[in-house]
Amino acid sequence: MRIQLYSLPILSLVLGLGSAPLLSQVSALPHLEKRGAATQFIVDGKPYLMLAGELSNSASSSLEAMKLVWPRLAAMGLNTVLTPVSWELIEPTEGSYDFALVDGLLEQARAQHLHIVFLWLASWKNGMSSYPPVWVKRDTRRFPRVIIGGNEVEVLSPAAAVTQQADGRAFAALMKHIKEVDSSAHTVLAMQVENEVGVLGDSRDRSEAANKDFAAPVPSVLTAYLQAQRDSLDPELHALWEANGAKAAGTWTELFGPTARADELFMAWRYARFVHGVAAQGKAAYNLPMYVHTWLAEDNAKPADYPSGGPQPRVLDVWKAAGSALDIYAPDLYASDFSGWSNRYHRDSNPLFIPETNSGAAGAANVFYAVGEQNVLCFSPFAIERSRDEKGDLTASYNAIAKLAPLVLDRQQTAGATHGFVLDKNHPQVDFTMSGYTVHVTLDEIFGHSAQSGYGLIVSTGPDEFLGAGKGFRVSFTPLAAGAPKVGINAVDEGEFVDGKWLPGMRLNGDENDQGRGWRFSSWQVSTEKVTLYRFE
Repeated sequence: MRIQLYSLPILSLVLGLGSAPLLSQVSALPHLEKRGAATQFIVDGKPYLMLAGELSNSASSSLEAMKLVWPRLAAMGLNTVLTPVSWELIEPTEGSYDFALVDGLLEQARAQHLHIVFLWLASWKNGMSSYPPVWVKRDTRRFPRVIIGGNEVEVLSPAAAVTQQADGRAFAALMKHIKEVDSSAHTVLAMQVENEVGVLGDSRDRSEAANKDFAAPVPSVLTAYLQAQRDSLDPELHALWEANGAKAAGTWTELFGPTARADELFMAWRYARFVHGVAAQGKAAYNLPMYVHTWLAEDNAKPADYPSGGPQPRVLDVWKAAGSALDIYAPDLYASDFSGWSNRYHRDSNPLFIPETNSGAAGAANVFYAVGEQNVLCFSPFAIERSRDEKGDLTASYNAIAKLAPLVLDRQQTAGATHGFVLDKNHPQVDFTMSGYTVHVTLDEIFGHSAQSGYGLIVSTGPDEFLGAGKGFRVSFTPLAAGAPKVGINAVDEGEFVDGKWLPGMRLNGDENDQGRGWRFSSWQVSTEKVTLYRFE
């Protein structure tokens, strides 16, 4: 969804990938905005790409421990850090709030010119309820739990209004405090609400109250949404609903069948109503973008093997029907089918935001695809503080993309002007159309030496001109128009962007471009190159 941009004068202090300002006269809050073909994250009036990393669960609970972490994160080329902040540390005693940790993290981030996305670990983390304060945990009558196999488990019930109100009050207090201490600096860009919600160990809650609600009619808000959005529903949800008669009213089993899929949809509704409610309370205090993310279901996994009710692609419509306070639904993307899951989450109504993914070589490759092909808002490997990548693959990718970011963010606004890719022996080539050409990208091969893997992105920058970055691939061009003049490579220049200006380096018109037969990117290191083409009969 689009968040309103305030019509106040904007003094831009963040240039694409710019650092977090200590003081700013900018009035507009960080927000999402549709610009041309892309939905982009806008910070201080400029599109912003989060080249990020997420800290492990407990890393930021100690300011002393974090003193050594922040400089390493900055050295890895990050511009944003996703860091947990938990309910138990914010409100250790009911009604009494402690924001010393939050203030300390903001101070430390600013010292390294880094932005923050806070992760609100509250009622749920990885499907469990280990982060609420002890005064919540011990009072199971006031804050009821999910029942599985006849036993209470350490999972707060999403149906309990009193739990949502307590969680929401604490979250709103946090947002109010962030507004007071950060509304001019914009160090905090967005908020994650809860963490990987859903029931583990069963497809749904089996408490008496849950059983009663499950046997009741599906809420009319949801059934009305299904009918209004019939033609745009997720294919799995649409097929399930149609298979059971596409009814306009009925119980969960009458609408979706007597299976675990109906259980999952029921739990999705419950969690979605709760999380939207918490997010709305927070937004009323300080209106930053907010997202929820999910633990993805592996192939052939069943609800209960993963948190049942979390925002899997097939239940996203249920989450959308439940409220409007959440701006983004995001995947924790560790799966091998990176592009497939990216496509399932990147929709017209849902820009791609990846809060957790792999680091190392896999992350270094996937970030090019995510930025170039999917217009990703945030790319964030998990447990980034444990990485030793200061001079490694991910750092090289981040550093290259950071310099290209202003250009890429501008060109994303034109459909088809950027493309990203990841190649290997099982997927050695990709073709796409761009600026009047079919662009052929393959693993690099020259003098009998073949790259085993490759990745990069290509940007159309003008007539017969393209910019590329990455490693281990080569590119050729075929005119789209039938009978068009032939095309040749005029020149390849290695270079870089400095302060938004292209500074050419070596002219690569020898072995480096195979004597004009290909636009090549060596497998030795990430490079940035510009190619110009010429036409001839």
